[in-house]
Amino acid sequence: MTLALLTTSHSPLLEFADLDKQLSDELEGEFETARKFVADYDADLVVNFGPDHYNGFFYNLMPAFCIGYAATSIGDYGSHAGPLDVPADVARGIAEAVLAAEVDIAVSLQMEVDHGAVQPMEIVYGDITAKPFVPIFINSVAPPFTPLTRVRRLGEAIGTYLAGLDRRVLMISSGGLSHDPPVPRIATANEAQRKMLLGENGTPTPEARVARQQRVIDTAKAFAAGIADIQELAPDWDRRLMEILASGDLSPLDSWSPDEMTRIAGNSSHEVRTWIAGYAALGAAGTYTVQHSYYRPIKELIAGFGLTTVVLD
Repeated sequence: MTLALLTTSHSPLLEFADLDKQLSDELEGEFETARKFVADYDADLVVNFGPDHYNGFFYNLMPAFCIGYAATSIGDYGSHAGPLDVPADVARGIAEAVLAAEVDIAVSLQMEVDHGAVQPMEIVYGDITAKPFVPIFINSVAPPFTPLTRVRRLGEAIGTYLAGLDRRVLMISSGGLSHDPPVPRIATANEAQRKMLLGENGTPTPEARVARQQRVIDTAKAFAAGIADIQELAPDWDRRLMEILASGDLSPLDSWSPDEMTRIAGNSSHEVRTWIAGYAALGAAGTYTVQHSYYRPIKELIAGFGLTTVVLD
């Protein structure tokens, strides 16, 4: 067995933002580093920790965690659509191991995932079916949020199980860092937004997806120009998080409350739960070293954008 970890911010705006050439080249260089990392590692299996943005999970039933025994990418924001190659036996084994570790988890035999799960696969492999892929959903946009202690315990249980497999496993944590994009919140939603958050509208029409996409693009442009009514990025918070994760001791994060995370770094900063789960999983298999670390606040992407590659010592 062996495990490795790639953590990366994702953004639906990567293909739509007006980035200057220097920044665009910088990001492409980071993605090329990630591609080399995964190519050199040559995994047999990818385990993905990812969020959802009210595309596969809704307030009609919102679990804190869910493992997909089968999954389909919906193809939002131009991402690849279609079924993923999910090894059901591995997914089932992970779920049973997590429950045996006394962490409650849901399972799905027909999970739908969005860009938050598949964008890193597209970037580093060019194909969402390039490797067998187990999707693990972590609620990161829909309050109430489970304490970070539970996220860490989830990761530890998964890492302990994966360490016992006779496979080369690449874990990908997709999300964060600080950001507060224009996603409706149930506490302040109007009637139409509430129906969307509850999943009452069914699968969005192509026209609805285009309209939703355009709202995010317009907000990003306004944010970069300093005129958007959304929360500022929090670079100091982002860097502190990355320092704690790199240290190997994640226990300081246990005191980070969901309300404080939202206040400091935005409602969608909860996507860092995917990073915490990934690092906790790797740490359960042994001590680790961050081989490569990148961070930059990028307002054009409405994101504190980070990427790390991590290996066991």
